[in-house]
Amino acid sequence: MPTSMVVLGDGAWGTVIALLLARNPEHRIVLWSAREENGRLLRERRENVRLLPGVAIPSTVHLTTDIRQAVEGAALWVTAIPTVYLRPTLARIAEATSTRAPVLSLVKGLEIATFSRPTEIVTQVLGVRETAVLSGPSHAEEIARGLPASVVAASSDPALAEWIQRSFASDRFRVYTNPDPLGVELAGALKNILGIASGINDGLGLGDNAKAALLTRGLVEMTRFGVALGARERTFAGLAGLGDLITTCISPHGRNHRVGQRLARGECWSEIEASTNMVAEGAYTARSVHERAAQMGIVMPIATEVYRVLYEKKSPRDAVNDLMLREPKGEGESP
Repeated sequence: MPTSMVVLGDGAWGTVIALLLARNPEHRIVLWSAREENGRLLRERRENVRLLPGVAIPSTVHLTTDIRQAVEGAALWVTAIPTVYLRPTLARIAEATSTRAPVLSLVKGLEIATFSRPTEIVTQVLGVRETAVLSGPSHAEEIARGLPASVVAASSDPALAEWIQRSFASDRFRVYTNPDPLGVELAGALKNILGIASGINDGLGLGDNAKAALLTRGLVEMTRFGVALGARERTFAGLAGLGDLITTCISPHGRNHRVGQRLARGECWSEIEASTNMVAEGAYTARSVHERAAQMGIVMPIATEVYRVLYEKKSPRDAVNDLMLREPKGEGESP
């Protein structure tokens, strides 16, 4: 009998993961839409016309907006719901069904009000403690076209991580395991702040040298913050850290990068937020990270300047100038 899995969330990444899993004949895959209109369009067109135009959704992916039908018999719930919507959407699900299963999070963000990671929100709302994280350099647009990618499955339960590795791996999608879900989740969230900074860099025409410095020093900030919260340093040098950071900062598909470019053109965050139908997690993460770093006394110059551009309407060029004029230090010195 096929193993049933449900993907909760019909965004680009959720849709692609459903397609990827459905290629295995041993899987029965359900893709759940939180919004009736989105679900209707998916069923009518068998295509995510808004986010993945031209990519057909095969009949082997079952589409529904009925959460009870979606989770019935599922051995794994895969959450692909943006962090800003995750808690209220899971609360809807918890009210609709008492069914539970291990949860794999694809979400890359941190909740503003609580600083909760996606798997923490899952545990708080659903009561599920068997959780894992899938992260790494993996733009949906490329995976939908069958281009190769490598990611990491992280869980404090090695058996769960290894099962996910076997279930998701294919000749175009390589999965490694990692015992540090905290670090993988933090890396996946933090790199989005650097994605915005990279977009500002490109929007201002600052060049490749500046971007290389941004990525290098940004990785230092990510690692410093993660280790202070209990993550493993080596995680940030891996696929969820450095790997995803590179993709986010150089790819034309990156929504956080596009936000940075628009900021560089003089638009403010409120205008950008109101005019897009895609969630740029980095803008929300910048706020939650700024608050937590200030509380803990963690120095994060790049993240701080991104926050100021987003929420204090600081000029992007002034932010760059202030970074360049910081007190000189040795590369290996403490901040």
